[in-house]
Amino acid sequence: MKDDYQELVDEICALLGVPATLENRDFGLIAFGAHDSEDDTATDPVRTRSILTRKSTPAVRAWFEGFGITLATEPVRIPAAPDAGVFRGRICLPVRHRGRVLGYVWLLDDSDPGPSPSRLAAAMEVTSRIGELLADELRTGVDLARELRTVLTAGPGRPRDTALSALRTALGPSAEGLHAIVCVAPWRGEEPRLRAVPGTAALCTLPYGTEEPVPYGSGGPFPHGPEEPSPYGSGAPQSHGSGAPQSYGTEAPSPYGPGAPGDGPPALEALALLVRLRSADTLAPALTAVARLRADAGPDAAAGVGAPRRGLAELPGAWREAVAAARASVAQPRFGPVARWTSIGPYRLLTALPTGPDPAVRALLAPAHGELARTAETFLDHAGQAGRTASALGIHRQTLYYRLSRVEQLTGLDLAEGEDRLLLHMALKAARL
Repeated sequence: MKDDYQELVDEICALLGVPATLENRDFGLIAFGAHDSEDDTATDPVRTRSILTRKSTPAVRAWFEGFGITLATEPVRIPAAPDAGVFRGRICLPVRHRGRVLGYVWLLDDSDPGPSPSRLAAAMEVTSRIGELLADELRTGVDLARELRTVLTAGPGRPRDTALSALRTALGPSAEGLHAIVCVAPWRGEEPRLRAVPGTAALCTLPYGTEEPVPYGSGGPFPHGPEEPSPYGSGAPQSHGSGAPQSYGTEAPSPYGPGAPGDGPPALEALALLVRLRSADTLAPALTAVARLRADAGPDAAAGVGAPRRGLAELPGAWREAVAAARASVAQPRFGPVARWTSIGPYRLLTALPTGPDPAVRALLAPAHGELARTAETFLDHAGQAGRTASALGIHRQTLYYRLSRVEQLTGLDLAEGEDRLLLHMALKAARL
């Protein structure tokens, strides 16, 4: 899409022989045509800032709108104003579609008499094609990112209600159909264009991580505490093979935590996708959407999808489910490249637990005790059956009993007690998130 805009701007530059810039109706830069002049006066601070920062200041916007460009249907000539940083005169070609202004093409030209009427008419024909592209983007929901972001992250109240109403209006009758929310995290690239992700009604990026633990149901998307590392870490999650906990040698990092308290989550983002579904039993559109994005997301990205919903009212809950499923896919790769909330079993509860390890297991989660933690988890995964556990670990039963006694010493828990086993098992699983 961006290339389409660039080609049309270049066409206008070639047609009129002057530098051109395309901005949306909010004065955000879309594309610009380069000029070959070595004369510093061939441009001015306003155009330079627009290109470097991809936007204009509110003062510049007010200045230009004062010439009636929002209502214009024909080219508007704007004189130079050095006091405002506008060193060169301009011609504004309003980009309209069905009577609605969607953007502007700016021509740096203060010559007299300037481009001929016939050339300006030809340039306006090009702007009509630009208007069709912009209108198509609006129809497909490109401008819904802000609304979706507000619906997913704002607490109950007017902002969320307003965004939800705007989302329903933009999506039309399909808003009451089946949808699924997908989370891809971490997302390091730019926000993708909606047209590049077929089947997606809206998408947006969201901040990844919080400073304080966020209880499940509070609306916060990523409940990482200050003592817990990001579940998406600094690299791709290591495989657990057939589902048994992996082995950790003296040089391998423990999967149960960073060892040093105080390591906060990285300043990353997640990508949220609102995907249309034909059936609650068929998540193929969601899986296809993620497959198209995985190459851009990076090797350590995880993905999760919440339970399908009809309508948009329950999107915040669906988003929390998608985030939980993505976190679970890191803890257990057996859930697949896109973990489904409906299939992650106990991780539905584990991902909702308060962040940070339980005090009883904090010592066990230290890197120096990685082998003991692995032994305890394997023992509990095998329902406390010593024979199966020793076989899975490849150790003698006496070695197993010794390790389990060390676990009890470190934690103060009694592995003969069901509730103590439950606490330890949940703590070990939660620490992988």
